[in-house]
This record gives sequence, structure tokens and C-alpha cells, in this order.
Amino acid sequence: MASDGDQIIENLRALSEPANANSDVQSLLIRSSALVSCLKSLNRAANTATKTKKDETTAARQEMDQSHLGLQNLLYEKRHLEREIEKCRQFASVYQDIPLYTLEEFQGLAPEEARTSEVLEDDHQLMLNRLSFELAERQRLDLKRRELLQAKEELLKQSKANTNTLDGVKGHIDALVKTASEIQKKVDELIQPLPVPENSTAMTIS
Repeated sequence: MASDGDQIIENLRALSEPANANSDVQSLLIRSSALVSCLKSLNRAANTATKTKKDETTAARQEMDQSHLGLQNLLYEKRHLEREIEKCRQFASVYQDIPLYTLEEFQGLAPEEARTSEVLEDDHQLMLNRLSFELAERQRLDLKRRELLQAKEELLKQSKANTNTLDGVKGHIDALVKTASEIQKKVDELIQPLPVPENSTAMTIS
């Protein structure tokens, strides 16, 4: 389009040259009007093309901005996930500090359904089953411990009751012995020794 416009401008300049001074004015006017019309058409086409290109550029820029924003969001999400992964790697889970049954003990003690070949091949499921078994065992042992503590408390109560009974019986016996001693003392005081006859003494001397 630029070459066509240049050609039209050259033609207009040619019409205005002194060589055309004697030419028919009406003819020059018609020719110049046609050239101007063509130039206007070219200008409108250029404006339309410019607007189209601007619109395409704007759309492309918006698409690029959206793509850039999407890329920034992806990069942010990537950094966030990397931080979360690093936290998970550095996180010391509680189960790592729990003394578990060894794998051999687990295979020997755990229920059959908790130690199938499929479970043993799945490290994650195996650890879950080992933790579940450990929890069940600790609950069972804790219940046994509480039962033994209760039995111990009952025995202590019974022993204390027996001790109190024994102390009561001993006190009662001590009181009976003391009472018997006092009675014996009073009896001894009441009973006087019998006097010895004099002739018995003389007879004894002779």
C-alpha cells in the first residue's frame, strides 16, 4: 500500500507541475479528485490495517500478560510445593521415635490379615499395619496393667484389713491377760497363808 500511495502522490505532483499549466482545468480537477479519492481510500485502508494490527497487538499483549501471570502463578505454586516438600522431609514424625515390634516379631504376632504378602510388599501399608498392631498391643498391655494394679490394690486392702483384725485380736488378748493378772493379784491378796501349829513345831524339834 505504501508504494501505491507514493505513486498517487507523484501523480498529484505531476499534475501541479508548470507543464500542465495549459491543460484543461476540468480534466485536471477530475484527475486530481480521482487521485485524492484513491489516496483517501488508501489512507482509510491504512488506518483500518493499523487499527487491526493494534487490536491484534493488544490481544497478543493481553494473552502474553495472561501467560506471564499464569507462569508466575505456576512458579509461586512450584516454590510453595518445594517448601512443603522440604518441610515434610525435615519433619520428624512421632512414629519414628516409637519403639515398635521388629518386623520378625510383627510377622509372628500380628493377625494374618495384617501381614499378607501384599501388605509386606507395600512399605506404606506395612507401616500403617505395624502402627495399628502396636496400638492394639499397647492398649491390651495397658488394660492388663490396670487389672494388675486393681488386683494389687485389692490385696493391699485385704492385707490392711487382716492386719487391723490381727492388731485388734492382739489388743483384746493383751487386755484379757492384763485383766487375768489383776484378778490373780486380788485373789492372792485375799487368800492368807495358814498358821503353823505350835505343837507341830515342838514335835518337829524333839
